[in-house]
Amino acid sequence: MVIKNINKNKFFKKNYYKRSIIFEELPLLIFIIVIGVVLTFLSPNFLNIQNITAVLLGASFDSLIAVSMTLLLISGGFDLSVGSIAGFGGVMAGKMLVYGLSPFVAVIVGILSGAFVGLINGYIISKIKINALITTLAMLNIIRGTIYIITRGLGISNLPDNFNIIAQKKFFTFQTPIIIMLVFIILADIFFRKSVFFRQYYFIGGNEESARLSGIKVDFLKILAYVISGAMAALAGILMAARMGGAVSTAGMGMELRVIAACVIGGCSLSGGKGTMLGSFLGVILMGLVSNAFNLLGVSIYWQQAVMGGILLFAVLIDVLRRRD
Repeated sequence: MVIKNINKNKFFKKNYYKRSIIFEELPLLIFIIVIGVVLTFLSPNFLNIQNITAVLLGASFDSLIAVSMTLLLISGGFDLSVGSIAGFGGVMAGKMLVYGLSPFVAVIVGILSGAFVGLINGYIISKIKINALITTLAMLNIIRGTIYIITRGLGISNLPDNFNIIAQKKFFTFQTPIIIMLVFIILADIFFRKSVFFRQYYFIGGNEESARLSGIKVDFLKILAYVISGAMAALAGILMAARMGGAVSTAGMGMELRVIAACVIGGCSLSGGKGTMLGSFLGVILMGLVSNAFNLLGVSIYWQQAVMGGILLFAVLIDVLRRRD
């Protein structure tokens, strides 16, 4: 009965995805291409293969978090603690390596640590009914403080090569995080578009009470979404630590707002019920291009922060205008 209701819901008709491609994803892709053309004229270094891979590498970490953030936004939630969880995942993996455990065990412990934080977030939000903004904002500070306590503010350096290779190995000039990013983006896009299980999140975001009355296990699915969010953030943090050869205490700071802005620009709605993985990925690429443009053109980092804040505000404005239509 639940599956039949989901399949009949307007969010899951094929024309929904066609509209998202025509009116949101395609224009965003064209805009990205235009920016690329402009940057090619402004800086001859833009089309350099090293620069292109650098943009993709930078986008890979945000894209992994965007996978789960898209799921949360579709269901009507969000997670401001993902940046801190990313740093926490890297630190926990680093600690396991310091204790002499294998890289495989270190990665598993790091991911499970992030998933556990996500479980706490999801339970508080779904069962105790504390607002997602307050819950995840509080968790952002709790986890960041925990990182400083664990590392004494110094981070963990000199991680072993058999761990660092996870993010430093190259395949046809592309680093491992880029390959991992593409695999997750493709799988997530397929699941969001085709899987009946993940379609339930659209129903929850569209009308949570209606979804509950239809027999959908709303609380379980929302908790699961936060667990996935924590695990994906931790994975991104582990890859960042392996890429740099050390777990930095400040790793992941600011990622949450950057990823949310990218997802909203890509078509997600802060009120829930809308969004695609492809759109969010394009939003991340756009944010990466903007940051890369600043670096190529030598723009001050202070201006970069101001412009990124403006982009976040613009993304929210776009969402407001969408909901008025």
